[in-house]
Amino acid sequence: MTVLDKIHNNYTGEEQALLLSAYNYAEEMHRGQKRASGEPYFTHPCAVAEILIDLGLDVPTVAAAFLHDVIEDTPATADDIRSRFGIEILTLVDGVTKLDKINYHTHEEEDAENFRKIFVAMADDVRVIIIKLADRLHNMRSLNYLSNERQQRIAKETIEVFAPIAGRLGISQIKCELEDLCLKYLDPEAYEFLVTNIHQELNERQEFVEFVVNEIKEILKESNIEGEVLGRPKHFYSIYRKMKNQGKTLDQIYDLTAVRVIVDTVEECYEVLGKIHKQWKPVPGRFKDYIATPKRNMYQSLHTTVVTNFGQFFEIQIRTVEMHKMAEYGIAAHWKYKEQKTTETNFDARLSWIRDVMNWEGSVDESKDFVDSLKTDLYDEELLVFTPKGKVISLPPEATPVDFAYAIHSEVGNKCVGAKVNGKIVPLNSTLQTGDIVEILTQSNGKGPSWDWLKFVKSGSARQKIRQFFKREMKEDNVKTGRSMLEAEAKRRGYALSELLTESSFKKLSSKLVFSSVDEMMASVGYGAVGVNQIIFKLIDYYKKDTPQSADVTGKSISRTASGSVTVNGESGLLVRFAQCCNPVPGDEIVGFVSRGRGVIVHRKDCANISELDRARLQPAQWTGDINSGFIAGIKVIAEDDSGVAAVIVAEIAEMHLSMTNIVGRVNREKQAEFDIKVTLNRRSDIDLLLNRLKKDKRIIEAYRTSN
Repeated sequence: MTVLDKIHNNYTGEEQALLLSAYNYAEEMHRGQKRASGEPYFTHPCAVAEILIDLGLDVPTVAAAFLHDVIEDTPATADDIRSRFGIEILTLVDGVTKLDKINYHTHEEEDAENFRKIFVAMADDVRVIIIKLADRLHNMRSLNYLSNERQQRIAKETIEVFAPIAGRLGISQIKCELEDLCLKYLDPEAYEFLVTNIHQELNERQEFVEFVVNEIKEILKESNIEGEVLGRPKHFYSIYRKMKNQGKTLDQIYDLTAVRVIVDTVEECYEVLGKIHKQWKPVPGRFKDYIATPKRNMYQSLHTTVVTNFGQFFEIQIRTVEMHKMAEYGIAAHWKYKEQKTTETNFDARLSWIRDVMNWEGSVDESKDFVDSLKTDLYDEELLVFTPKGKVISLPPEATPVDFAYAIHSEVGNKCVGAKVNGKIVPLNSTLQTGDIVEILTQSNGKGPSWDWLKFVKSGSARQKIRQFFKREMKEDNVKTGRSMLEAEAKRRGYALSELLTESSFKKLSSKLVFSSVDEMMASVGYGAVGVNQIIFKLIDYYKKDTPQSADVTGKSISRTASGSVTVNGESGLLVRFAQCCNPVPGDEIVGFVSRGRGVIVHRKDCANISELDRARLQPAQWTGDINSGFIAGIKVIAEDDSGVAAVIVAEIAEMHLSMTNIVGRVNREKQAEFDIKVTLNRRSDIDLLLNRLKKDKRIIEAYRTSN
């Protein structure tokens, strides 16, 4: 069935006219364009529209699917779309166009802006992200035409961002297919193994599945319950993840097939469950009641695993017709089954978490921490605990009482001074278990949260609310600290902050980083949300628009500094610049390179670039006592992959009253955390002291100074 057939079968005459108009316009605009597969480009928007029609989306959404690439890839303009199709469809197309411009693997400070665009779009109109999910699904289906590098990059983006979002919106059809397609490219050997062996296993089990289905149908018949029973193979990625996480072989995974029972009422769900447990023995610990306590994405069903008299295990899922629709279509059921008003509550509940994310920060593009927190908040697994009054709270695995407190309300978290779990006082960093009853002890005049809480909280929302508290409560201190850090960095590079930060340069800067005032920018730097270099580099770039940047003969950028801090060949008062390739600081053994017309460039004696320089122009250099400006040193820390290590590093630097100008973290191939840090200091001994302090933490494997 073609997309035109589906339009004819699913929409009224007036609706069909609008969709055909969008279809014809998009076809005309994309005419002559080709995809990587060699197919006409127009096949892509048609496929996206078809996915959305199958999900039951409304006319504006499907029309926007046809048009979602025309502004980006054709001569069509926003005014053209508005005049032809109206403001609602233009808004959807514009929202998807902005998301299409996102480049997920750029610099870390840009990642949060990319995520912010997704969540702003979702908060404004969730249909934008549903179009984007359909767009990503079709692109994943045709990924085999791209290079291996692009396949890996796109699959990684999809498994980290788009599949979890589809899951949180409850659209299991898209989530499961995206996950399976990602597995195909991220671990092709495992994928091929599962495809071959699961199909063989399912063929062998088919007779058994049919036996189970017939037995349950008989139970329904005897109970006078109308219902549907069917067997469904689990998707490959869920089996792959279970094998990997639990260290099991395929032979040890006994629930490759789930049998679903779909009845009319909740009462019938529990009645059928009881009769199935009477027929077959339930496996202890394998029963989950998602009807009484729905998942975070509002999924509802009863899950039980039973064993037959001859020792075969199988999983049974029992749900109502309404629950089944919501499980399959998630938030899209709001449109597909719009005649049923009962979905309105579920619709609002599914969107509430998006609003929560948007409330984390006023400017959520500030730091990599937002990205990490967001990914944490998209978790699949969940921990269900109770308030003393019986309200169920969903938290990530290994959550603590502090996570619980902030899940109740920001003020409960900020005033938390203790916690009781099942009636007993416990430490705030205790790990909660499913079923725990948690009570938070608060104090209205308490000091507020502790920075140490960031070392053990597990939920992204708790982490952001703690940071938000310190950002708000310490604004004046943050402004002073930020200004001091920017002034020191500007001075180190040979500038005064006042000459760089003008009304004109701030206007340009704020258009990129969305600062409403200079004080807000200073506070963001002092608070650590924005790196010093992120600001200074842009300001210097604006300042030097018409002046080429100085460089030494190695091509390395250099920075200006006070001439009185170094003597070269016994002479003082020379124009001195410090090479950024090795960042010499007072106490380092140094050497001066006499450049042509740009003064003396100072390197560390052990700098790797010394060998590339003209030795005839190298001069002995020494530090003098006249040092009144900060110098930047780079250090590398390698540690266990523990979420608290970064906080330890920041705390030690703050304890020594040093300024951190930049920190970049990553996980290396050995699954260790690596941090590259730049710190402003006045003397060489500060580095040794800082490194020694860091090495005292058992989680830190190695800490040393870097050349760059």
